[in-house]
Amino acid sequence: MTEIPVRDFDFHGPALDTIFDTYKELRDHCPVGWSDRYGGFWFLAKNEDIFNAEQDWATFSVAPSMLLPAFGTDEPMIPIDIDPPLHSAYRKLLLPLFTPRAVDALTPLVEETARTLADEVVKGEVADIGLGYARPLPSIIFCTLVGYPPEDWHMFDDWVDRIIYDRDVNPEESATAANEVRDYLWSLVERRRREPPKDDITGRLITAQIDGRPITDEEILNYGYLLFLAGLDTTAWAIRSSLWYLARNPQDQERLRRDPGLISSAAEEFLRTMSPVQAMARTATKDVEVGGCPIKKGDRVVLAFGSGNRDEDAYPDPDEIIIDREENRHFAFGAGIHRCLGSNLGRREVIVALREFLDRVPPFEAVNLDEPWHGVGPLTVRFIREA
Repeated sequence: MTEIPVRDFDFHGPALDTIFDTYKELRDHCPVGWSDRYGGFWFLAKNEDIFNAEQDWATFSVAPSMLLPAFGTDEPMIPIDIDPPLHSAYRKLLLPLFTPRAVDALTPLVEETARTLADEVVKGEVADIGLGYARPLPSIIFCTLVGYPPEDWHMFDDWVDRIIYDRDVNPEESATAANEVRDYLWSLVERRRREPPKDDITGRLITAQIDGRPITDEEILNYGYLLFLAGLDTTAWAIRSSLWYLARNPQDQERLRRDPGLISSAAEEFLRTMSPVQAMARTATKDVEVGGCPIKKGDRVVLAFGSGNRDEDAYPDPDEIIIDREENRHFAFGAGIHRCLGSNLGRREVIVALREFLDRVPPFEAVNLDEPWHGVGPLTVRFIREA
C-alpha cells in the first residue's frame, strides 16, 4: 500500500511570508502530497506536473470551483469555474474587449491615470504607494472597461479585502461582502437595462446569448462577480509587489530608470516570482496517479503555480529576480484553456504602472521592512530627492 505523503501546506495569509521556502521543501521532498487544510486537498509542486494538469481539463475539472476556499459564494464564477464545451462559449462573449488591439486602445487611459496618481503620491517625502498608486490604478481602469460609475471605485477596496483576504479566517464576513457586491452589480445591471446601450463589459453581458438563448440574470451576476474580483485584486497585487521589490533593490531600480526598455522583461520576472495567483484548485474526475500518489475521483487538487514558477527544472537560478531574463514562460496567468481572460490587460497595466512611476518620481526606498511582499496592503516608501 502506497504511503501518502502529508504536509501542513497552506497558501494563504501569513503562510505566504515564507512560502518560497515551503515550495523549495515540497519540490525537493514532497512534490505531490496531501494537506488537511480547507477540507483536504492534494497539491502539485513541480512545474511539469502543474502544466500537465492544466492541459488535462477532462481529468482535472475546474468544477465546483478553482478557488479554495471559495470567494464568499458557492455560485460558479464564469468562465473560470466552467469546463468545456460551455467554457469556450462564455469566454468568447467578452474576448473582443481583451484582445491586444482592444488593450492598445485602452492604454492611453492607463497612462494618463498612472501619471495622475504618481504625481499625487510624490508630493510628500513619504507615501503609501500601495494605497495611493497600486490599488486605485486598476480600479479606475476597470470602471471604464466594465461600465461602473467612475466615482464608485473608492468602495471597492473594502469589498475585495473582505472577500479575498478574510475568506480563510472569517468565511461569514467574506460571504456578507460577496452578497454586497452582487447587490451592487445587480443594481448596475438594472440601471443599464433602462439606459441606451454601451459597448462595455456590462453592456455586452446584458445583451449576450449562449447557444441562441439570452444568458440568465444569474449568469450575468456570476460573470460580473468574477470580473470584479479578478480585475481589481490581481493587478493591484502585481503592481504593488513589483514596486515592493524595487524599493528594496536600488540597483535594479536604477537600471530600469537608465534603460526603460527592460521594463517589459522585468514585469514578466516580477509576475513569475511574485505571482498574484499562487495556486488554483481542480477536482479529479476519475482516479489518477501523479508522482506515484493515488488521487481518487472527487479529490481536490491544488496546482501550486507559485512553486512551479520557481522550479529548478524549469528555470536557471529560479529564486533570483533577473530583470532581463529572456526565456520566461510562467504560470502567473495560468497555462491551459482557463488561462486568464484579461492577461493582455493585466500585463499592460503592470508595464505602464512601472514605466510611468519610474519616469515621474525620484528614487524611492522602503520605509517599513516588515511590510510583506504579497497582497494589496500598505507599501510605505521614502522619496530620495537631490539636495
